[in-house]
Amino acid sequence: MTYKIRNVQSAIKLYFIILLLPLIATGQSVSDTSYHFAIKRPMYQVGTGSAITFDESHNNPHTLKGAYYAFNKLLTGDGYVLKRTREQVTASILKNTNIYITVNAMADPSNWDLPTHSVFKDHEINEIYEWVKKGGSLFLITDHMPCPASVNKLAEKFGFNILNGFALRKGGAPEIFSRLGNNLHSNLITNTRGAVIDSIRIWGGTGFIVPKEASVISKLDENYTVYLPSKASEINYPSGAIPSVSGLGLVNGAFLKYGKGKVVVFGDSAPFTAQLQGIGSDKRGMNHVDASQNAQFLLNIIHWLDNKL
Repeated sequence: MTYKIRNVQSAIKLYFIILLLPLIATGQSVSDTSYHFAIKRPMYQVGTGSAITFDESHNNPHTLKGAYYAFNKLLTGDGYVLKRTREQVTASILKNTNIYITVNAMADPSNWDLPTHSVFKDHEINEIYEWVKKGGSLFLITDHMPCPASVNKLAEKFGFNILNGFALRKGGAPEIFSRLGNNLHSNLITNTRGAVIDSIRIWGGTGFIVPKEASVISKLDENYTVYLPSKASEINYPSGAIPSVSGLGLVNGAFLKYGKGKVVVFGDSAPFTAQLQGIGSDKRGMNHVDASQNAQFLLNIIHWLDNKL
């Protein structure tokens, strides 16, 4: 279906309808359990790989049995051992994991209005910070408002500043990040031998500022505007006075070596799913025709965090 977006307000409203509602009304989308990505050379034999702890303790709407079913299936097929946690972060939990992954952690799913507090408590942030410095790997995936404000205190420990808004591309074109488009960078993750990534597809999310030591994976540009509403209702019924900033200079994917450990931050959760949405079961995520390299991109990220690149 093709939409004609007449102005910014209608674009924002359309964005809310197609992007934000599925997060609240998860019944509108289901995991595409038939999706399969053929891994040519699995990193490990099944069940023998590094331990991955997947956060389901911070009001995360995306779970391994839900929207991240394909994520779980892909990494398990690569030999990794994934374990869900529904407990606060402690040293004992991190001691038994190589990679800690948190997706769309939210302070209060029932209230998106500002102010939004950190969903990670100070002691959890300190545990993660010390663990990364000693050699742990953190994969922090967030999305549009209110997710960024819920995790920004954790991100800031490593020098990242995530905007608590939502990134909207002008004109509503598909959000493809590519080398050809000059918005996908060449680096260790995208240039993996035998698994080079030329393009990825995303679906909204947000942007952030990276520390100078970080390597950029993908970036926004002047074609993006990041809107910064204070109330969720301003997204649904925009007044035209919503604060905003240009996407120029902002990033939506980056990685960083920190101490003896590693950190990857990504500003959209949809690229690592495989979903069927709406009455027409429209594909969204790794199963989309425009996202044929998203699965390998995810594998490259995990391999880098696992010190395999």
